[in-house]
Amino acid sequence: MKIKAYVDRYKWNIPVTQIDFKNKEVEVDLTDGNGDTSNFTFDEVRLSVSGDTSDGYHTFDELYYHRMVLFSITCNQNKDLAWKSMKHHDGTMYENYFIVGISTPEGDYTYHYDIRDWNYFSVKELEKAPKWDGHKPEDITRLLALVGEK
Repeated sequence: MKIKAYVDRYKWNIPVTQIDFKNKEVEVDLTDGNGDTSNFTFDEVRLSVSGDTSDGYHTFDELYYHRMVLFSITCNQNKDLAWKSMKHHDGTMYENYFIVGISTPEGDYTYHYDIRDWNYFSVKELEKAPKWDGHKPEDITRLLALVGEK
């Protein structure tokens, strides 16, 4: 697990070796893997995650990349339903990002991606994205309607 803990009292930003949710404690690595650890309560530390935070198998960066590739395949195989745009419906956009979406029988589903991933999506380009229909992460199951599931 690659999570960092900032210990306010010492102004340390150090790796976490274990989180004990039952006792609300965080064990931190004091010696860069040499076995010296110390425990702090949740109140004494601030935990942080980044793209290299891992569950021991994959980092967040890897998982987001996998999601992007899988969504690009879904969109590219459904070109008649998918689109991408440099702007939201109101003309705004996050810096260096674009939005890509697909319209399913259950409603739209969209993601924002870094502009460097633009060419993964070989779908029609719209001047502005359709207005957001309020979909949430749990609405990912809308994609199942593309293959007759749900």
